[in-house]
Amino acid sequence: MARKKITVVGAGFVGSTCAQRLAELELGDIVLIDIPQTEGMPAGKALDILESGPVYGYDSKIVGATSYEPSAGSDIVVITAGIPRKPGMSRDDLLNTNAKIVKDVTEQVARTSPNSILIVVSNPLDAMCLVALKTSGFPKHRVIGMAGVLDSARMRAFIAEALNVSVENVHAMVLGGHGDTMVPLPRFSTVAGIPMLLKTGSAYYAPSASVAEMVEAIVKDKNKVLPCAAYLEGEYGIDKVFVGVPCKLGARGLVEILQLNLAVEERIELQKSASAVRELSALLK
Repeated sequence: MARKKITVVGAGFVGSTCAQRLAELELGDIVLIDIPQTEGMPAGKALDILESGPVYGYDSKIVGATSYEPSAGSDIVVITAGIPRKPGMSRDDLLNTNAKIVKDVTEQVARTSPNSILIVVSNPLDAMCLVALKTSGFPKHRVIGMAGVLDSARMRAFIAEALNVSVENVHAMVLGGHGDTMVPLPRFSTVAGIPMLLKTGSAYYAPSASVAEMVEAIVKDKNKVLPCAAYLEGEYGIDKVFVGVPCKLGARGLVEILQLNLAVEERIELQKSASAVRELSALLK
């Protein structure tokens, strides 16, 4: 069986750490891409990860490049490209700067890997997913945002720390937009299967781990349920916007959006979060 080909666009901290995790899990052969101005940086990082293989025991091949040709025919493309918000930069400036970057990346990906599944990590996440969907012309099941997996992982870590239990015993769910309007669902949080209720808490290790979990679910066709940013068309009463919801991920990408039986106040908070995402997306030039 041929190995999957996975491209990570953006060789910064998130992208390079993501490439390392994917290689360690042997989910496929990896192409790490960055802009031409970075010269040998992606190739150097790729070589470093490749040379870790004998120590960690993985055989994944990994190459770095400043063009998209080596990535041609990728099965999955993870987009981490973009800039962080800088002092004095407005939200609108960040939005439209990264929108241009994500648009340019998506055009190249659609040209070289037209059958790929896109996992968007760039911020502001939900709006960047919309840019990738519109630019690529891909069906919505092949454009997914990494948000809820990370937000839920953070919630699990905080619960485990507060209760002094293993994170393996903790399950949690966070829906909505990736930002201040995210919607934690304490009612769906459990510790060793026991329901619990809680009062209404620059990273790259946790985001890369979250991407790896999503990629693994797709490559292994696990039909695993993970909270991801998905394009909704009426689900939860929300239309034509990317919002974090429980998604079943498998070989085709987004297999199914699961609709939880939310309480009235939970549904209201999710609607508020969707409205905030819609307002932000409306600012895209």
